[in-house]
Amino acid sequence: MKLEKHLQSQLEKRKSKGGYRQLKKQRSALTDFSSNDYLGLSKIEEIHSYENDFIDNGATGSRLLSGNKDYHEELEIFLEKYFKSESALLFNSGYMANLGVLSSVPQKGDTVLLDELSHVCIKEGVRLSRANYYNFKHNDLQDLEKKLKKIETGNIFIVVESVYSMDGDQAPLKAIVDLSDQYDANVIVDEAHSTGLFGDSGFGLCCHLGLEAQIFARIYTFGKAVGVHGAAVVGSNVLKEYLINYSRQFIYTTALPHHSVQVIRNALGYRANHPELWLELQAKIELFNRLLSNNVNKLESEHPVQGIILGNAGEAVNFANYLYDHSFDIRPILSPTVPKGKERVRICLHAFNSEEEITNLCHHINQYFQ
Repeated sequence: MKLEKHLQSQLEKRKSKGGYRQLKKQRSALTDFSSNDYLGLSKIEEIHSYENDFIDNGATGSRLLSGNKDYHEELEIFLEKYFKSESALLFNSGYMANLGVLSSVPQKGDTVLLDELSHVCIKEGVRLSRANYYNFKHNDLQDLEKKLKKIETGNIFIVVESVYSMDGDQAPLKAIVDLSDQYDANVIVDEAHSTGLFGDSGFGLCCHLGLEAQIFARIYTFGKAVGVHGAAVVGSNVLKEYLINYSRQFIYTTALPHHSVQVIRNALGYRANHPELWLELQAKIELFNRLLSNNVNKLESEHPVQGIILGNAGEAVNFANYLYDHSFDIRPILSPTVPKGKERVRICLHAFNSEEEITNLCHHINQYFQ
């Protein structure tokens, strides 16, 4: 078929550029330095097994039809308190939550300024809106303010991640909030890679910095450090009611089943009762950074996400294969996921990684670059 030939030619083009993607199963013998399960909560049996009088296996419909259950509303009340917000609204994933907010809240005549390293779901959400949108240089407050000064009409939105998924660095949230006050802008923060980590209970970076009341919307994802699935948008009651009425990603999606809802609550409760998990992980991040040689072109990060820049797809793949051959589950990250010339391996550290495993990993990385 003509179409299949075209698709095959596109695949061959990607192969020739070294960016071809393939699904791989994790070998049980490999040491996990790849998953987003930073605290190991996906492995805690008491989170995922619980006493349950049978309710249902599926919500059976969207929340606006047959799918709105007591357990959804009870979890949202719990999340309001947990994340220090007036309201919370469940979504089926962080991707859908970002699409849901950014495709419906900004309107024609509004302007969205987003960090150039924002996740693709943020960019796709903004594209689905009818608003004007512009990237600003990563964490560059001068470039952000330069663009803010040019906006004359409409609502203004500044969209950032609290922690960036490929670089592991933090947004300068306090300074961004100060700019938003000065230019009457609304800040939206994707907390995907800080949910479950920062603060005694794992309520994310915004709450950790005491900025929650100054941020228009926060998006929390439960599929990373929380070790389960689903997401929530928190903010004002007006925002929640607006999303219920205008977010297609909420309106036309079957609601999360009871099990998914219950394990979100279990996991957050477990994290709140075990602040030592984050302290243990911080110590292992410090160990990793201390053991790596200066010859390694590593990004500066105090987050579990660590990046080593190779500069092109072929080298990134070769380095990842080298680590794979030494029994480390570590993957290359290639363009267009990261900018061309910034291809890398992405290393994720975990609370369950032993000091011996981290020391062994650093030994092999240093050996490769010596």
